[in-house]
Amino acid sequence: MEEMEADDNFSDEAFDAQSTTTSYVTSIASEIREGIEVYGRRYAAYGQHFYGLPIDEQEQERNDLQHCKILLLYEGRLHLAPMTAQPQNILDLGTGNGTWAIQMADTYPSASVIGVDLAAVQPNWVPPNLSFEILDVESEWMYPKARYDLIHGRELIFAIRDWPGLISQAYDHLLPGGYLELAVTVPQVNCDDGTCPPESCYREMSRMHFQIAEAMGIDGHAAKKWKTYFEARGFEDVRERIFKIPTNRWPKEKRLKTIGALEVANFLQYSSAGFERGAVGLLGRDPNELQILLAQTRKEIMDRNVHSYVYFYNVYGRRPQLSNPSLETR
Repeated sequence: MEEMEADDNFSDEAFDAQSTTTSYVTSIASEIREGIEVYGRRYAAYGQHFYGLPIDEQEQERNDLQHCKILLLYEGRLHLAPMTAQPQNILDLGTGNGTWAIQMADTYPSASVIGVDLAAVQPNWVPPNLSFEILDVESEWMYPKARYDLIHGRELIFAIRDWPGLISQAYDHLLPGGYLELAVTVPQVNCDDGTCPPESCYREMSRMHFQIAEAMGIDGHAAKKWKTYFEARGFEDVRERIFKIPTNRWPKEKRLKTIGALEVANFLQYSSAGFERGAVGLLGRDPNELQILLAQTRKEIMDRNVHSYVYFYNVYGRRPQLSNPSLETR
């Protein structure tokens, strides 16, 4: 085993002055809980990889808008995977502010629900059958295997580098007959009638999103491969649904018009949250030029004569039942 090298030049007066390590450990815990401030926003300090989105109150408000938008996409359902009427254990990956997990705990009082995330940004007052824990979901999970009726992960954008690994780990932790459900927006701008030209600023922002993902070692188009990954791991009843999300209020249908309005609000908040740290910090873009591009894009996205949309992917699959049901354990 390789020997660890000491930092002989290290100095920490706050630590040296203490007779115990309590204050030092408390400061580390506080950093994990509170995050770090960069570009005027607060980001997660925990996790093995760079994570590009903030964890502050503004981001939690955006997460609530996302939740409302997805409920409309799902026509009021919290999940698309079929599940037993009385599930016992549910795990929510990248729970964010915990809204989905809270509603699941209320909907399924029989279930013990756990929401995990890089940052402790969830509320303190939650249903008694719900708990939140800090976890980097790409690390090894210390939960019992073959336990969960449903493992759910949504909008893990800029978060996962090894999707086959995550899907495989989820498979191992599902109860036989349990489901894994993943969902994410793929912000590749589409347009069917030519009202969003290739040279538009909005399309440039979309291209930049995928460039940032690539710089982070992330496949921004991974959702298109999820179905293949599920099947390769051995999931059964694998279903893929692809939704169109209008990028403003241009559709006629009331439900889609509302989804478009929520997507505008989501983009306006996301563009200031997700792009500056990535575009400036990773791609080396000029901050002033970026602000001009953002301003032009915001103007475009408010134009209801531009009939653009992005895709939202949902994929779920079932871990096969054991041939001998008596071997199934929770």
